Amino acid sequence: MKQNRLGKSKVHVTEVGFGGGPLGGLFEPLDDETAAEALEAAWDSGIRYFDTSPHYGIGHSERRIGDLLRGKPRDEWTLSTKVGRLLVPQDPAGRTDEPFKVPATHRRVWDFTRDGVLRSVEDSLERMGVDRIDVLYLHDAEEHFEEALREGFPALAELRAQGTVGAIGAGMYHPGKLTRLVEETDADVVMLSGRYTLLDHSALDDLLPACAARGISVLAASVFNSGLLATARPSASATFDYAPATPQTLERAHRMADICEPHGVTLPAVAMAFPTHHPAVAGIVVGMRTSDEVRRNAAAFEVQIPAQLWNDLRAEGLLDELAPAHT
Repeated sequence: MKQNRLGKSKVHVTEVGFGGGPLGGLFEPLDDETAAEALEAAWDSGIRYFDTSPHYGIGHSERRIGDLLRGKPRDEWTLSTKVGRLLVPQDPAGRTDEPFKVPATHRRVWDFTRDGVLRSVEDSLERMGVDRIDVLYLHDAEEHFEEALREGFPALAELRAQGTVGAIGAGMYHPGKLTRLVEETDADVVMLSGRYTLLDHSALDDLLPACAARGISVLAASVFNSGLLATARPSASATFDYAPATPQTLERAHRMADICEPHGVTLPAVAMAFPTHHPAVAGIVVGMRTSDEVRRNAAAFEVQIPAQLWNDLRAEGLLDELAPAHT
């Protein structure tokens, strides 16, 4: 699988990355064996970039990804995790963590201070059992942005200067705040959740141009918008950004599916391909929980999308005119 460099760093990622959210038991429980099979399938499919966070299953995702990577040659994989939430042990008292279906053995404490960042990294390294992290992100800092920008980012830059991490940035869903981070820091990469997809082009206004101008890479996450674009034709109960899709959004997705079918391609394959055509986008990150999901998504990514399909989508007013031409 093709690899691309993140910004001006020396870190490279495969065009498809494994998103570790589902490995934390997102929305439904996930056993260790199923998680391990999914990760092995990803490796067998050529995926070499694995993304996780302490937030995902209060450490379960990090532990499971570490279990895979420790058995693979260190120079063959790229690992990212995130900071912003510290995990504090507690008595689960029979409770389940929400929305991750794991025992509530820890609680999350927001912390973007320098000490919080350093402690988070130390905890993550211990959970994963690896010697270093390749990419480190400020995570979900929308409601804590000033602290994250003022205190958290300089701590990331310090770790990069020391060689503890190779590339730094932030992972958020808010294009405006990511744009500000891009313009005010020397980040290498941003991970954008759900805002540069077939159904949401809002990153085209400011974030993607800013990243292209400053040589900062974008990784597009949530390319299926939490489910609506994950099947060839969405069901009436499909979700968009983790909420029930509106009738208007469902109708738009079905119009796209109508255009895909005569070309012999599926909506998920087109959804995965779309972000990669922007010059600022280094790859996509797809959350997966089973080996079947991994193999299906890896196969879909290999599908060649006919150029005429993009023209047809644009002609129907389904693609923003600012989106790069697809050839």
